[in-house]
Formats: sequence, C-alpha cells, structure tokens
Amino acid sequence: MSDMTETTPGWLSSDELEMARAHMPILYVEAVPVRVDDSGDVTSIGLLLRMGSEGTVSRTLVSGRVLHHERVRDALLRHLEKDLGPVALPRVPASLQPFTVAEYFPTAGITPYHDPRQHAVSLAYVVPVAGDCRPRQDALDLVWFTPQEAASEAVQSEMPGGHGVLLKQALAYVGQVS
Repeated sequence: MSDMTETTPGWLSSDELEMARAHMPILYVEAVPVRVDDSGDVTSIGLLLRMGSEGTVSRTLVSGRVLHHERVRDALLRHLEKDLGPVALPRVPASLQPFTVAEYFPTAGITPYHDPRQHAVSLAYVVPVAGDCRPRQDALDLVWFTPQEAASEAVQSEMPGGHGVLLKQALAYVGQVS
C-alpha cells in the first residue's frame, strides 16, 4: 500500500464531474459586480453577455465552482478575475457573508433557480469593482446598467436559470430596488 497522496490541485475530470453532479450538490460562488459612488451607493451593475451552448445569447453574473481545498474568498477572486480581467480591482468584503444562498435544481420549479446539469448551492455576493473591466474567457462583453435598467423586464428576460431573480435580490440588498 502506498502512502503517496494525490496532491495535484484542481478539479475533477469531465467524467468525474458528471458523476459528482449526479450524486451531490456542487458549491458555487456568484458575484454581482457594481460601481459605487463616493458615499458607497450603487450607481451601476455589470452584467456579462455570454453565448450559451445552444447558441443563445444571455446576460449572466460572474459565477463558478469552488475548487477542492480552495477558500471561498479565493474562488470569488479567481472568478472575478477570470470574467472581468486582471485589473478590475474588486473589493471583496472583509466579511464573506453572502446576500443570499441560491439553490439551483435540475428540476425546474423547486426554487426560482434552475440548472439542468445539476443540483448546485451558490453563495451570492455584491462586489464593488473600481478598475477597468475587460471580459475574458467565455464572456462576450460586459455591459453596465443603472439599477433601474438592471431591474427592468427587458434585462430580466435575458437572464436564464433564475439569474434575474438573483439580480433583483442583490438590488434589494443594496437598497436600490424593492
């Protein structure tokens, strides 16, 4: 018997991830990037424009899995940099209290959140960014909206899987929309 322990950092292979998704919830972090004025009031919300696997274009939030042996803070910073670029200058709060915990189910209708691939639990944060945001990876663009525009039916209808509900919760959390 070997006392060697697998120490390769990272995540599961595609097959292992599919197996895990079939048997247990996967932990995610989600971030609503915002710009704030000098008094700390939210003036704009950044939404990513992504191309879906079916060729559909939608608006989404910064989001991604927490890796094995990764702190939530580190996962949040990693996904912010991955989606917004290395000079977005996010100001992750000292206290990592999420504004909500969203449960995504593969069966629609259990909660407002739906992900056909898996049962996922997501810790959601509002994160002020002060730098230059340039989307990377699979994001096509980042568009800044006023809180009122972000809460509009037009924007909400472009956000699949319950992200529109999550965005409205974030806006209520920062006192912008009820």
